[in-house]
Amino acid sequence: MNPIDKNIVHLDLDTFFVSVERLKNSKLNGLPILIGGSSDRGVVASCSYEARMFGIHSAMPMKMARQLCPEAILVKGDMDTYSKYSQLVTDIISEEAPAFEKASIDEHYIDVSGLDKYFGTFKWTRGLRQKIIRETGLPISFGLSTNKTVSKIATGQAKPSGEIQVACGTEKPFLAPLSVKTIPMIGEKTYRKLTSMGVQRIKTIQEMDIELMHRVLGENGITIWNKANGIDRSPIVPYSIRKSMSKENTFDKDTIDIRYLKKLITKQVDVLSFELRKSNRVASCVTVKIRYSNFENYSKQARIPYTASCKVLTEKCLELFDALYSRRMLIRLVGIKFSHLVSGSYQINLFDDATKQINLDVAMDSIRNRFGVQYVKKATTL
Repeated sequence: MNPIDKNIVHLDLDTFFVSVERLKNSKLNGLPILIGGSSDRGVVASCSYEARMFGIHSAMPMKMARQLCPEAILVKGDMDTYSKYSQLVTDIISEEAPAFEKASIDEHYIDVSGLDKYFGTFKWTRGLRQKIIRETGLPISFGLSTNKTVSKIATGQAKPSGEIQVACGTEKPFLAPLSVKTIPMIGEKTYRKLTSMGVQRIKTIQEMDIELMHRVLGENGITIWNKANGIDRSPIVPYSIRKSMSKENTFDKDTIDIRYLKKLITKQVDVLSFELRKSNRVASCVTVKIRYSNFENYSKQARIPYTASCKVLTEKCLELFDALYSRRMLIRLVGIKFSHLVSGSYQINLFDDATKQINLDVAMDSIRNRFGVQYVKKATTL
């Protein structure tokens, strides 16, 4: 193996939420399942393969999904349980893997470079997959190749509950017949633009000039061209449970104005939750900190289901503040921290959120990304 060659595994739990629900209730096996908000205004957080046969997909309005498959069984979802199973899988991987990245609640990347000298990378990964299945009862698939992009695409082709290895040097022919939609980072808008150019298969991008891709799609065009040609040098980002983001405010004059303090916490959450969604991350732990006028610091934290929902995070932080502030002393500092961060979709945990709430956050995020955070604010933070 060339010193610069890598062996990267992508592990992905199959229909994770649905699989967990089926562990809890075997009567759901083989049936079309929808996980998500219980009202017609809710969204589909996840669905079984049986439901996908009716054209249902994640983030679809629940009302539409139920029209497509009236016989589907609706399950509200339990992020507490899903988070526990996610951590169980992560614990197993951490015991076995030399270096790994937790990419989301149900995805992991592992750098197995060098293991081929001792075990054989495919054999080692198959053993790890079987251990996860044996100890958790959850179905899982993997792709193995020289980089993260090809491995992720390979996992998608291996599903459900399969294994694929793409040998070094065979990346381009493996990718060539696949739809351009299988390339990570190609969303609906980019897909429509490519199809309008007559580009539907990855092979077409492989045959295109990279400068043309750049002219049409800018810098993203170059990235897409590289991925289509099996080129991806992005490294494994080691998983750390200590990753966090925080925000604090120290007052010029100590205060006991509870209404003002709660508005400030709401504003802090609003800013940080936007940063979470912007970086495509979710948090599973929140902390509220108070510094009194005598410089004594107190804090409370709580574990929560993975989320980037401003509504959910605000409610939890205000709840922690109410539990924390009991001395009725002047306060000189208040702060919040989100920790135990992983990459993940904002929508996967919005079991109770209506489509209206999602659209509101998406619209606000779009304005902030374009013009800046200061140009749109919630009335409760003013």
